[in-house]
Amino acid sequence: VHPLWQSPLTIPGGTRQSPIDIQWRDSVYDPFLKPLKISYDPSTCLHIWNNGYSFLVEFDDSTDRSIIVGGPLENQYRLKQFHFHWGAINDWGSEHTVDSKFYPAELHLVHWNAVEYPSFEEAVMEGNGLAVIGVFLKLGARHEGLQTLVDALPAVRHK
Repeated sequence: VHPLWQSPLTIPGGTRQSPIDIQWRDSVYDPFLKPLKISYDPSTCLHIWNNGYSFLVEFDDSTDRSIIVGGPLENQYRLKQFHFHWGAINDWGSEHTVDSKFYPAELHLVHWNAVEYPSFEEAVMEGNGLAVIGVFLKLGARHEGLQTLVDALPAVRHK
């Protein structure tokens, strides 16, 4: 159980709930899985905002300029926003785990199915409405792309 969550939440029928502990030994290779194709247009980035517990980087999702397609997805999905999860200490911060191991932080790139749904708000309510790419982050050398974002954070200090 995550240090901040004293007991796991149980949702009736909740087979697609967070957090997930990925068990490496239970992973199965799918030879038929197509590559996931990521195509992001940096000019679709709108703004960074503070929602009171994290910060989000939001994108213009009115067109198909920043999308993912392929992999397990039946449709293409538009990038809506990305955000990070991190902890008070470096030992844990990720939402999900691998073999019960936490990472210092986790990046979530949130996409929605604009083929099936007219808006992000409607897609959120459906089982195939969202596709989120989760990336575990480790401490390491300075990363210029991330540093640009970090440099902008003081401007969004308040909700």
